[in-house]
Amino acid sequence: MMRTLAIPNHLDQTLLALADPTRRAILQRLSAGELRVTELARPFDMSLNAVSKHIRVLERANLVRRRREGREHLLSFTPKPMDEAARWMEAQRATWTSRLQALDDLLQEEDRVKPSTSSDPKGRTR
Repeated sequence: MMRTLAIPNHLDQTLLALADPTRRAILQRLSAGELRVTELARPFDMSLNAVSKHIRVLERANLVRRRREGREHLLSFTPKPMDEAARWMEAQRATWTSRLQALDDLLQEEDRVKPSTSSDPKGRTR
Protein backbone atom coordinates (compact mmCIF):
# COMPACT_ATOMS: atom_id res chain seq x y z
CA MET A 1 0.00 0.00 0.00
CA MET A 2 1.39 3.34 -1.00
CA ARG A 3 1.49 5.99 1.67
CA THR A 4 0.26 9.38 0.52
CA LEU A 5 2.15 12.47 1.57
CA ALA A 6 0.56 15.73 2.58
CA ILE A 7 0.19 17.78 -0.57
CA PRO A 8 -0.21 21.52 -0.25
CA ASN A 9 -3.41 23.09 -1.55
CA HIS A 10 -3.23 24.22 -5.16
CA LEU A 11 -0.08 22.19 -5.91
CA ASP A 12 -1.75 20.42 -8.83
CA GLN A 13 -2.93 23.72 -10.30
CA THR A 14 0.51 25.26 -9.81
CA LEU A 15 2.32 22.39 -11.52
CA LEU A 16 -0.25 22.31 -14.34
CA ALA A 17 0.20 26.04 -14.89
CA LEU A 18 3.99 25.80 -14.87
CA ALA A 19 4.00 22.86 -17.32
CA ASP A 20 3.37 25.12 -20.31
CA PRO A 21 6.21 27.26 -21.78
CA THR A 22 3.85 30.10 -22.74
CA ARG A 23 2.56 30.35 -19.18
CA ARG A 24 6.12 30.33 -17.83
CA ALA A 25 6.98 33.12 -20.28
CA ILE A 26 3.95 35.11 -19.07
CA LEU A 27 5.12 34.73 -15.47
CA GLN A 28 8.62 35.76 -16.51
CA ARG A 29 7.26 38.96 -18.04
CA LEU A 30 5.07 39.67 -15.02
CA SER A 31 7.98 39.19 -12.64
CA ALA A 32 9.28 42.54 -13.92
CA GLY A 33 6.06 44.28 -12.90
CA GLU A 34 2.37 44.77 -13.50
CA LEU A 35 1.15 44.74 -17.13
CA ARG A 36 -2.08 45.28 -19.02
CA VAL A 37 -3.44 42.17 -20.73
CA THR A 38 -2.77 43.65 -24.18
CA GLU A 39 0.82 44.55 -23.25
CA LEU A 40 1.34 41.09 -21.87
CA ALA A 41 -0.02 39.42 -25.02
CA ARG A 42 1.95 41.56 -27.52
CA PRO A 43 5.13 39.44 -27.94
CA PHE A 44 3.31 36.13 -28.25
CA ASP A 45 2.53 34.75 -31.69
CA MET A 46 -1.05 33.86 -30.84
CA SER A 47 -4.42 35.51 -30.51
CA LEU A 48 -5.40 37.63 -27.53
CA ASN A 49 -8.06 35.02 -26.79
CA ALA A 50 -5.41 32.26 -26.62
CA VAL A 51 -3.25 34.34 -24.27
CA SER A 52 -6.33 35.03 -22.13
CA LYS A 53 -6.88 31.27 -21.76
CA HIS A 54 -3.30 30.90 -20.49
CA ILE A 55 -3.88 33.79 -18.08
CA ARG A 56 -7.02 32.11 -16.71
CA VAL A 57 -5.01 28.96 -15.96
CA LEU A 58 -2.46 31.10 -14.11
CA GLU A 59 -5.25 32.88 -12.20
CA ARG A 60 -6.80 29.53 -11.16
CA ALA A 61 -3.39 28.56 -9.78
CA ASN A 62 -3.22 31.91 -7.95
CA LEU A 63 0.02 32.71 -9.75
CA VAL A 64 -1.48 35.81 -11.35
CA ARG A 65 -3.73 38.41 -9.79
CA ARG A 66 -5.96 40.69 -11.85
CA ARG A 67 -7.13 44.13 -10.81
CA ARG A 68 -9.29 46.53 -12.72
CA GLU A 69 -8.57 50.19 -13.13
CA GLY A 70 -11.48 51.62 -15.10
CA ARG A 71 -11.64 49.58 -18.28
CA GLU A 72 -8.08 48.32 -17.93
CA HIS A 73 -7.25 44.86 -16.61
CA LEU A 74 -3.86 44.88 -14.92
CA LEU A 75 -2.07 41.63 -14.11
CA SER A 76 0.60 40.96 -11.53
CA PHE A 77 2.62 37.95 -10.49
CA THR A 78 2.00 36.34 -7.08
CA PRO A 79 4.87 33.99 -6.17
CA LYS A 80 3.35 32.26 -3.11
CA PRO A 81 2.12 29.15 -5.02
CA MET A 82 5.58 28.71 -6.57
CA ASP A 83 7.13 28.97 -3.10
CA GLU A 84 4.78 26.20 -1.90
CA ALA A 85 5.68 24.02 -4.91
CA ALA A 86 9.40 24.60 -4.32
CA ARG A 87 9.04 23.60 -0.65
CA TRP A 88 7.14 20.44 -1.64
CA MET A 89 9.77 19.50 -4.24
CA GLU A 90 12.59 20.12 -1.75
CA ALA A 91 10.84 17.87 0.80
CA GLN A 92 10.51 15.13 -1.85
CA ARG A 93 14.17 15.50 -2.80
CA ALA A 94 15.26 15.25 0.83
CA THR A 95 13.06 12.18 1.42
CA TRP A 96 14.34 10.33 -1.64
CA THR A 97 17.96 11.29 -1.02
CA SER A 98 17.65 9.90 2.52
CA ARG A 99 16.00 6.67 1.31
CA LEU A 100 18.58 6.10 -1.42
CA GLN A 101 21.40 6.73 1.05
CA ALA A 102 19.87 4.17 3.45
CA LEU A 103 19.64 1.63 0.59
CA ASP A 104 23.24 2.34 -0.43
CA ASP A 105 24.39 1.90 3.19
CA LEU A 106 22.51 -1.41 3.43
CA LEU A 107 24.00 -2.74 0.19
CA GLN A 108 27.50 -1.72 1.21
CA GLU A 109 27.03 -3.42 4.58
CA GLU A 110 25.86 -6.61 2.81
CA ASP A 111 28.91 -6.54 0.54
CA ARG A 112 31.17 -6.05 3.56
CA VAL A 113 29.59 -8.92 5.57
CA LYS A 114 29.29 -11.45 2.71
CA PRO A 115 32.32 -13.66 2.34
CA SER A 116 33.78 -13.70 -1.12
CA THR A 117 32.56 -16.89 -2.84
CA SER A 118 34.35 -16.52 -6.10
CA SER A 119 37.75 -15.64 -7.31
CA ASP A 120 36.83 -16.69 -10.84
CA PRO A 121 36.79 -13.58 -13.10
CA LYS A 122 33.69 -14.93 -14.88
CA GLY A 123 31.76 -14.95 -11.58
CA ARG A 124 31.33 -18.75 -11.35
CA THR A 125 31.17 -20.19 -7.86
CA ARG A 126 33.59 -23.01 -7.08
